[in-house]
Amino acid sequence: MKWSDVRKLYPNQFVKLKVLSSHIKNGQEFIEDIAVIKPVSDETATSELLKSKGDELVYHTANKKIVLEVRQDVGLRRLGYHENQA
Repeated sequence: MKWSDVRKLYPNQFVKLKVLSSHIKNGQEFIEDIAVIKPVSDETATSELLKSKGDELVYHTANKKIVLEVRQDVGLRRLGYHENQA
């Protein structure tokens, strides 16, 4: 399903989606084809997003396109952590 169709079916609300196809360009992921899992209330949107796995996401239909920033996983290091312990 295309995002424009989802926006018509679920105007001005959050929806939980499964990404079926996308492409990455210049550090952004452009979502092309999706499957709607369910509409989501404003009150539960954050918790639904946190429960999402893999290719699932929660997005608001007020957005004209689904474009996500691609982030590289950066590990955290605690330099000198053990030296500072008394």
